[in-house]
Amino acid sequence: MGQPLPSIRVTEPTQSRERIALDDFDPITLEVYWSRMISIADEAAAGLLRTAFSTIVRESNDYATVLMDRNGDSVAENTGGIASFSCILPQTTKTFLKRFPAETWQPGDCVITNDPWLATGHLPDFTAVSPIFHRGRLVGFAGSIAHSPDVGGALWSADCRELFEEGIRILPARLFRGGTRNEELVEIITANVRVPGPVMGDLEAQVVANEVAVRRLQEFLDDTGLEDLQGLSAALQDRADRALRRAIAEVPDGSYSAVIEADGFDEQVTRIACRVDVRADTMHIDFAGTSPQVDRGINCVLNYTHAYAVYPVKCALDPFTPRNEGSYRAITVSAPDGSILNPRFPAPCSARQLTGHLLAGVIYKALADVLPDKVIAECGGAPTMRALFSGLDRNGDRFSQVLFASGGMGASPHRDGLPTTAFPTNVGAGSIEAYESVAPLLVWRKQLRPDSGGAGRFRGGLGQEVEIEVRTDAPVRLSLLSDRRDHPAEGLLGGRHGGAAVIAIDDGTRPHPKSRTTVAAGRKVTLLYAGGGGFGDPKERDPAALEADLRDGYVTPKGAARDYGRG
Repeated sequence: MGQPLPSIRVTEPTQSRERIALDDFDPITLEVYWSRMISIADEAAAGLLRTAFSTIVRESNDYATVLMDRNGDSVAENTGGIASFSCILPQTTKTFLKRFPAETWQPGDCVITNDPWLATGHLPDFTAVSPIFHRGRLVGFAGSIAHSPDVGGALWSADCRELFEEGIRILPARLFRGGTRNEELVEIITANVRVPGPVMGDLEAQVVANEVAVRRLQEFLDDTGLEDLQGLSAALQDRADRALRRAIAEVPDGSYSAVIEADGFDEQVTRIACRVDVRADTMHIDFAGTSPQVDRGINCVLNYTHAYAVYPVKCALDPFTPRNEGSYRAITVSAPDGSILNPRFPAPCSARQLTGHLLAGVIYKALADVLPDKVIAECGGAPTMRALFSGLDRNGDRFSQVLFASGGMGASPHRDGLPTTAFPTNVGAGSIEAYESVAPLLVWRKQLRPDSGGAGRFRGGLGQEVEIEVRTDAPVRLSLLSDRRDHPAEGLLGGRHGGAAVIAIDDGTRPHPKSRTTVAAGRKVTLLYAGGGGFGDPKERDPAALEADLRDGYVTPKGAARDYGRG
């Protein structure tokens, strides 16, 4: 581990280190400690990635690891994880502490849940939390979240009518107790999923990740001489809180409103109304006027709503300060009870990202007039398009595989939107070779989609075109979770909308964009991912930038004439 870091100074020689005042952390030492906390979370993430079974975790980045103090407040999170997970995990840990009081935890414990209202909003995500003990005392918690390859029920889908159809729900329970695995719980899980090996492989990888964090945090406490994390946690949260409050204070006081619409489900168009109230160094985001909950799986529970409301604000106002529990204290969020952003149990919510990912766009739209240099246009990858293929391969073995890919990012006030890049989520696409190696699917084409970026002074990011062949002897089930077919990503401040999403099968059929369908063996499915919205008047686009787009094939001559009035 190298040389130990210097111990923290205390105000009185007899003062307990667990009661160190905030001012006793000098800025340099605090920065060193914060960086080390993040590195511990990153090492835990590396443990998860190297031991996970599914490509969802290993290749597509659908996970997070977080270090927390003994209250369940986050201290640091891994740099590459899903931001919404890192925001939610501390809340889930506090729920665990209500169910299992602090004095009942033992070294080697691990508590899990996938309850949507207690955790990340849908059943496919498992949360796993382990205690951290140092010199016989509980000093904190290590937590991880990962998207499971299967939770039974109706696959990962958007067309269920209540939660009970969507899969098995595990209320907070000990997967490990004192280092011993709960075999009864394992039997319940494996008996209810299609691919028990990958499911349990990923769950145990989460336990591994937590164990890595436990060991490294114990080493950190030994190196620094700290008794626990409480003083350091308070100091780091205070710094994060101050940073965001300073940023909010620069926004003019006032109320700013916007409304957006999305495809919803069939005739039930989703309407999201947003009002952002800024007062001094605080912000309140109110979604009053938003659509009521529906009997399809696009409802978004309040945990997820809160996460994807506060995170875009931090990205816009304070993008560089590391995140922890203090990062979001200055922001409050409310949504009407029984709305699509705060549904009542047992509302279906498996595809909650099809609603939650829209929140960044409506918040930025509301703030565009007062923060024109800090917000971006709507993203074609918000919400994400997901295609889940499930069935039997030619050996008779069951498979369940999700294609993770993204549309284009919205343009910013300073540059074109990034192509095929997810935001506000940061799930990755992963390796196509790895994808093809674990399922009887062949990707014939995966390429940028010309003219899909919304026109503007800065162009929206391009979407992509993906063509997949089903290489089985029997039909497979395809579950689609998509939007942006009828409501493409809007531009901002004069920018135009991006290209719409399209899904087609080579037999001429257009499957329902939010339902399950059957694809015959040998058929090809084509998915056109939406482009991002443009920013600013297209007439103001730099001619050299347009020429480069034409040269690179990002914009066709026809598109240039139509969108920019230039041949």
